[in-house]
Amino acid sequence: MNSDNYHARKRFGQNFLHDQNIIQRIVDSINPQNHEYIIEIGPGKGALTFPLLNRVKKLNVIEIDKDLAAKLRTNIEDKNRLIIHEKDALDLDFSIFNHTDLRIVGNLPYNISTPILFHLLKYRECIKDMTFMLQKEVVERICANSGNKKYGRLSIMLQYYCDVESLFNVKPEAFIPIPKIESALVKLIPLSHPRHELLDHECLKIIVRESFSQRRKTIRNALKKYLDESTIINAGIAPENRAENLEVCDFITLANCYHRMKTNIL
Repeated sequence: MNSDNYHARKRFGQNFLHDQNIIQRIVDSINPQNHEYIIEIGPGKGALTFPLLNRVKKLNVIEIDKDLAAKLRTNIEDKNRLIIHEKDALDLDFSIFNHTDLRIVGNLPYNISTPILFHLLKYRECIKDMTFMLQKEVVERICANSGNKKYGRLSIMLQYYCDVESLFNVKPEAFIPIPKIESALVKLIPLSHPRHELLDHECLKIIVRESFSQRRKTIRNALKKYLDESTIINAGIAPENRAENLEVCDFITLANCYHRMKTNIL
């Protein structure tokens, strides 16, 4: 199978990066060092893989498409330097790499980018940073601040655990096949110590999910099954606010209130 004749598979959400200027910008943004432990998710035809491999001793890649994985093997001379994991990244336990400073990169399939980001959060303690090409709209949501219409669940969950930065936008023409949307490169650096103490991750997930389930609802109404109005007021939060007007720290406060209430009830 010639990789030039390989047709992207919709079920894998494949769009192959081919613009050499963009590829170089991405590699420069990652700035891989020879000794670093880098993992690429979705190497595809190797647009980023081979430039990265020129800068590091070894490179781990995760590729779900067996045909592309096979093609990568045939295109590399020193097969000991490229370690290919034929797996779905969503099923991979990243602790198997046994490193505390993983650098994870990739042009993520847009149809599963959010689940992959949440999956990687589970391993944040062993990740140094993550640099991903994502749908531009997703990057805007990740980096949105309170008061922005794109601010929501993704913004809060990722900004609590990571420093996030949108690096640059990428036009559809940089890919084959050409997607219908723009893309953007984003960098996420897991925080060794989050800025606010969170008592329970699951409580935060619930509070954030319910707060944004109907964006026009006030916090008072959105969370009435979980927190009464007096608790919200005592936490220093105006119950007439809508979710998009609260800061990340406010959601941590509400999640901690919910955890304490639930613990006392139980």
